[in-house]
Amino acid sequence: MSSEHLWRFIRIGLVGLILLAAVAGLVLGDTWLWVAAEWSPPTFGEFSTGDGSDGSAGLALFGAALVKAALLWLILRAPEPGALGRRERALRRLLYLAVAYALVLWYPIALLPGAVDAAFTLVLWAAIDVLYLLVIRWRSRLLRGAAGVLFAVELAGAADELLDELDLPELGTGGVIQLGLIWGGVLATLVTVLGQWRDGRWSRGTQIAGLSSVGVYAVAIPFGLLVGGRFGSGLAMVILMDAVRLVSTLWIAATARELAAGGRPADLRPVRRRGSRVAVAAVAVLSLVVLINPEQNARLTYTAGSADCYDRPSFGDVKPAERDAVFLCRARSTDGAGPPMFPDTTSDQAVLAYGRALCRAKDTDEQEAILTRAGSARAAWRVYPEELVYVCPEIIGATRPDLLRSTAEEAAANAAYIAGENAKCRDPWPRTKGVVQATAKYFLFVDGDPGYLVQDPEGEAAMEEAELATDRSYDDGALIGVARGAVLIGHVEDVVDLCLTVKAFRAAPPLRTAGWDQVHEVPIVSRSGRLAVPERAGGDVGAGAPMPNLAIAGKGRYRLRVHVRVGEAGEEHLVVVFPGASRKRLKLKS
Repeated sequence: MSSEHLWRFIRIGLVGLILLAAVAGLVLGDTWLWVAAEWSPPTFGEFSTGDGSDGSAGLALFGAALVKAALLWLILRAPEPGALGRRERALRRLLYLAVAYALVLWYPIALLPGAVDAAFTLVLWAAIDVLYLLVIRWRSRLLRGAAGVLFAVELAGAADELLDELDLPELGTGGVIQLGLIWGGVLATLVTVLGQWRDGRWSRGTQIAGLSSVGVYAVAIPFGLLVGGRFGSGLAMVILMDAVRLVSTLWIAATARELAAGGRPADLRPVRRRGSRVAVAAVAVLSLVVLINPEQNARLTYTAGSADCYDRPSFGDVKPAERDAVFLCRARSTDGAGPPMFPDTTSDQAVLAYGRALCRAKDTDEQEAILTRAGSARAAWRVYPEELVYVCPEIIGATRPDLLRSTAEEAAANAAYIAGENAKCRDPWPRTKGVVQATAKYFLFVDGDPGYLVQDPEGEAAMEEAELATDRSYDDGALIGVARGAVLIGHVEDVVDLCLTVKAFRAAPPLRTAGWDQVHEVPIVSRSGRLAVPERAGGDVGAGAPMPNLAIAGKGRYRLRVHVRVGEAGEEHLVVVFPGASRKRLKLKS
């Protein structure tokens, strides 16, 4: 059997199986249709007939099976005869490997770790692109240089995916850069088709297949951004888009098939040459025209499924050109278990317009009216300045200049604020020095906090004892709740912060009640050799300065003497810790 007959036998057999499976699917159900159209087990795509999809999915699968069968018939044509050089032979083999990957090898490779697939793609296309530069007769140094640049951008996109799979820093740190890498690959295909046209070895059909693949990607990229790559109500469209993507595989196969060293006659008559050029240019232009939508149509740059929407950059860290994109992210984000500010069907232009209208609203009632007009599910919710600052910084910044800071500026301002608050607190017992001691502002929750803990944070039951001490602080209106390794000390006034001084002694210090409103003494146990007060580092609650280890004698029992008073300086606490075996609770001044 000759090679040509073998290719024909393979074509008839494979296409026949696909058509047979598609017809069987009409009788036996969508599972067979999925196999016929997607060439993979239904479980791979998480597809099932009971997933709530309507009949459009089955119809789309049948149509996709017919389209892919027709394209496969064209892909599996036998290579044209002709002598090949060493480079041409290597390029043909690599191109057929790319075709095999697109048709069948993708499934077993997809079962491996994602980094294997990304590395295989990067290495394969790096070799193909290098051979493209060497084999195609570009007949122009400028065109060859442009091809080299676009091939480099295409490979940068593949390298970016590999870095992502390896959890390494990516090349594309933003949505704009990632889109640039994607479109670089599309333009690389376009310039390769132009090189084939100038070379003369490839037929018009092959060139049209290449231009058609550019058109398919021009539609697929915004479509992928719209659906976020997820199956759902758009399952039928996802299936059909997957089918027409095989046009790119057809172009690769045709490129390999017609890679003969002899070349093709290029002496077309002038009229036919001009007509061919017009036709090729028309196809190229029409491929890009599909991207141009009417202004009233929705342009969805960011959706709730965009990974970037989970970032929360400070305003000062965002470049002016990227502020609208950040607002679009926040406006469509569902992070926080709430509905998005605007529905996904609202275009980018409309979202930005509504955002600027919200900035100019006089009160919350006017904001609610704007959100209702926009069809927002958050009409009755509040729109926060933190969300609007990206779309109208000149308005929000006039009343909230703190929202215009960068991360570094915010950290510096927060550190200065804490240092200023700590400076307001003084040691109420300066003449008696502890072995270790500290004075700082203790910050509580704004909406009400029972108090602060002195506890053994490394004890076996630290969390349970902290909860028990908190519960006991409410019993009979007691100021202090005790639970072995944890003591919850409450506050007298309705405050959000207080001045706290802690001191540790090796023995009981002199009793001091003068000048204090309340003095209590309670037992506490340290099982790990630590007794600590929570610090505010990295959070909103805790001491504003480092707190020492109060268990200066190591593991064992201690006494905790708590002094509380309220004066012109606010509420002040003095906590004195010293070793002691007594388990009594004493009210030394009440």
